[in-house]
Amino acid sequence: MKASRIAAAGAVAGVAVLAVSSPCFAHVSVQPEGEAAKGGYAVVGFKVPNERDNASTTKLEVTFPSDHPLSSVQPQPVEGWDIKITKSRLATPLEVHGKKIDEAVSKVTWTAKGDGIQPGFFQKFPVSVGTLPEDTDQLVFKALQTYSNKEVVRWIEVPQEGQEEPEHPAPVLALTAPAEDGHGHGAAADDKASDDAEKASAETTAASDDDSGGTDTTARVLGVVGIVVGTAGVAYGVLAGRRRTA
Repeated sequence: MKASRIAAAGAVAGVAVLAVSSPCFAHVSVQPEGEAAKGGYAVVGFKVPNERDNASTTKLEVTFPSDHPLSSVQPQPVEGWDIKITKSRLATPLEVHGKKIDEAVSKVTWTAKGDGIQPGFFQKFPVSVGTLPEDTDQLVFKALQTYSNKEVVRWIEVPQEGQEEPEHPAPVLALTAPAEDGHGHGAAADDKASDDAEKASAETTAASDDDSGGTDTTARVLGVVGIVVGTAGVAYGVLAGRRRTA
């Protein structure tokens, strides 16, 4: 009886381990390279693992949020994949750098030219996005993953705070606080340029002072030499006069 109980407990533990390590937990996700700060730009990567052992992933369709449209979406070329960008008109135009934009990218589709993502592998699809909204803490991207056997997995369920993760969660991009200076690298570059200008001005002033000092010294030396030469000339004239008188 004791042995059977131990065996049963072992079986339950084994099932639990299999459940935790099940490939269904390796879902499509999105992560930024560094940080995705509100009001700025970021490069994000959609990570797509292959969850099947008898088929390859041949297509990925990512739908961009319509409630927070992005004015700039630029996918990075991925070897072995074709990229299609779909745009849609906006109900409310965006204003970016003083210009109104009435359409934005609504979907990006990657289609494999060959075998795609083989079993046991994953692929990243990088995209530059911006400007990121300042009135939300996250962006939700719904994705469709298509396999070579025509199976389609819909990663479209929005995770809810305080609840268990859904079976097919949509990729969620967490946004961080905006840069403190509000300008990012641009402000740093301006500060550096200003420092360099001040340094160059100081060096120029120092060089000017050195040149001025050198000129004064030369003038003084020439003045002394002139006095010596003049004195010698006067003395020579007096001596010459005495000799003629004698």
